[in-house]
Order: sequence, then C-alpha cells, then structure tokens
Amino acid sequence: MNMAGWPQGERPTEKLFNKGAASLSDAELLAVMLQTGTKGRTSLDIARGMLSRYGGLVGLLAADCASLTQSPGIGAAKAARFVAMKELSQRHMLEGIQSKDVLTSSGATRDYLRAKFRDCQSEIFSCLFLNNQHHVVKLEELFRGTIDGAAVYPREVVKRCLHHNAAAVILAHNHPSGIAEPSQADIAITNKLRIALATIDVRVLDHLVIGNAVVVSFAERGLL
Repeated sequence: MNMAGWPQGERPTEKLFNKGAASLSDAELLAVMLQTGTKGRTSLDIARGMLSRYGGLVGLLAADCASLTQSPGIGAAKAARFVAMKELSQRHMLEGIQSKDVLTSSGATRDYLRAKFRDCQSEIFSCLFLNNQHHVVKLEELFRGTIDGAAVYPREVVKRCLHHNAAAVILAHNHPSGIAEPSQADIAITNKLRIALATIDVRVLDHLVIGNAVVVSFAERGLL
C-alpha cells in the first residue's frame, strides 16, 4: 500500500498542514522532505530506514551526499535536497547572529557553532571575525586536521584578520571525540594567538571548544 492510499489525516504532508510541523515525528518530517518513495517502499519507509542506518538525527545530519546515496531509496537528487536543507538551516542560524553583538547573543552564537561543527569527524579550527560593534563580519574555517588535532599557524590568522579588517575575533574548534574539555595544547595556542593578534590591535574575545553536548568558553573559564 503506497502513501496515496493512506487515510488523509495520516499522510505526513497533510498532517503537517493540518496540525503543524511540531506534530510530526522525525521520520514523518524526513518523509515530507524526501517527497517520494520507491517501488514497494513509501517515503516514510525510506525515512525510517535512514534514521535506523545512522542511529538517529545526529548521525543523519552528519552524513554527506556520498554517504546518503548509499542508503536504500536515496539517489543523488534526494541526497542533494537533504544537504541543501541542512545548509539552509545553518545559514538561517548565522543570519540570526550577524546583526547582533555576539557577546549579548552568546547563546545563539554557541548554538550555531555547535550545529555547524559538532558532528565533524576531523578537527576544524575556525574564526569569527568581528567589527567594532562585535558583529560578525565573516566565519572562516582556517585549519583542518585529523581526529585528534589540527595545526594552527598564528601568522595565517593575523593575515585573515587584516584581510577582514577585524577589530576582534572569537576562536572556535571542535573536538571530534565529543568531549569539549580544553587541552593544554588548546590553551597554549590560544595564548600564542592572543599575543600575535595584540600586535595588530585585534582582541581575542573568546575561544569556544565544541563538543557533542556542550560548548566550553575560555572566557568563562578564566583562560584568557
């Protein structure tokens, strides 16, 4: 029985319109995005299979196009649609902090960085470049490493600050282990960057370490 034969109130799309998106399960929301199924399988069947394959939403949201197309019923078009949806949600979150002082919207800033980097399988060192009003000028991924570290070069960070005419920065990197506790290496490179950037009058406002469940702030820990 395909989804067209279901009672109208049970079809995910109709349910969304009648009761709102919040009334749908994860699988039903995913089915709405997938739109169509395959021979013998509805879009809801495929959605449930994807959630099972990836162990839930966290694993699914970390998947890239190449991985998604290995899921039964997912071709290039559906995979691209899913990745585009994820990118749009992250850009929406970024827009929410771009016109605000990041120090007064620290929760939104952390939520955005966590959504963007927490599921990365390699360590990525990034920088939020800020103007005099502490508004975001640009977020850049500066260095990408391995599962347990990334080499960070202060000279390159200085160059990017000058390029963006930044007045201040917030440093950020993820821990693929999911544990956000800063390491001694994290503390050491933060001090090096703070000293290097002080020579061009750029302040390091914070360094955020992104884990699975939490984001740790160097400023709140008194490490700056």
